[in-house]
Amino acid sequence: MKDSGPDVRDRYLYTEKMTVGYGDVPLIRDIEMHVRRGEIVTLIGPNGGGKSTILKSVTRQLKLLGGTVYLDGGQLQQISGKELSQKLAVVLTERMHSELMTCEDIVATGRYPYTGALGILSGEDRRKVMEAMRLVHAEDLRGRDFTAISDGQRQRVLLARAICQEPELIVLDEPTSYLDIRHKLELLTILKQLVAQRHVAVLMSLHELDLAQKISDYVLCVHGEHIDRAGPPEQVFTSDYICELYGIAHGSYDALFGCVEMEPAQGAPEVFVICGGGSGIPVFRRLQRMGIPFAAGVLHKNDIDYEAAKTLAGRVVAEKAFEPVSDARVREALAVLRTCRSVVCTLESFGSMNAGNQALLEEAERLGKRVTVCDPESVSAH
Repeated sequence: MKDSGPDVRDRYLYTEKMTVGYGDVPLIRDIEMHVRRGEIVTLIGPNGGGKSTILKSVTRQLKLLGGTVYLDGGQLQQISGKELSQKLAVVLTERMHSELMTCEDIVATGRYPYTGALGILSGEDRRKVMEAMRLVHAEDLRGRDFTAISDGQRQRVLLARAICQEPELIVLDEPTSYLDIRHKLELLTILKQLVAQRHVAVLMSLHELDLAQKISDYVLCVHGEHIDRAGPPEQVFTSDYICELYGIAHGSYDALFGCVEMEPAQGAPEVFVICGGGSGIPVFRRLQRMGIPFAAGVLHKNDIDYEAAKTLAGRVVAEKAFEPVSDARVREALAVLRTCRSVVCTLESFGSMNAGNQALLEEAERLGKRVTVCDPESVSAH
């Protein structure tokens, strides 16, 4: 797929008909992409699809099998090693083989492109090493053996080393893979700060679709032998397309929530959930985990519960957005409710727009259904 990005003069990194692979075997052909300063571009796609191969090819760790890569207006292959290391920093997932090196020593190697042949750091170099370590919250790791820290700590140290290089472009391969949720968010926040404050360009791969959707300015989808789709997250992250890209056959992807969902429980609904405003989602997930098929309604089509129910419920009774729940929808819901053995209502009060749901609840009680009001934890008793 040809990238329809900005004019060449605006691009810090761009490729023309780049073909990548291992040995002489092409894996992905005719890649055309761009990365601008002040922008985060993210590669997504199935495992083994070639995301890491692309990153290694644009950082000269793999030989191109075709096409051209341009960096800062010049051909990548013609840039000297020292100049390249001043323009581009790399954070990859492979383990570094370092012996008797502290974390501070590792970060300090990021200054080598600016030192003399002996690699002796000046006072200014040392200051920049400490500044980079503070930025990634790794000051307490200064004297620690790099081989004796956790994978997540290593990732932070390697990011500090990349920052220390003062590059125009940082390339990262799955930088959040070994981090807990706190440090994932911290790392991505740091990248956003570098992009905003230092006008750095970032090219990376991510497995976490929810994070890619939130942090990326531009997304490239690696699928088969080509870049299948490219564009801003709002265009790429649709429920149908993500399912197609990853070949999701069991379960689904919800673009609104940015998450995957398990398949709904199979069978006729056993529980009817009266809900709204997000109050039903915890009940939906609990019922799904318990393998209890359920129905939900009456939900307005602009309600967040409606989006979740479409995926997790066996049956959803819905009303038009901004319209009062009509008698017709109440009758439809009641027909489903009659077949269920119990009812859960997560609403504490009703307004004019969902007064029909109050009537539905009252009818459920009149029918003698087992009714639980505002107590999702008691769903298991049903």
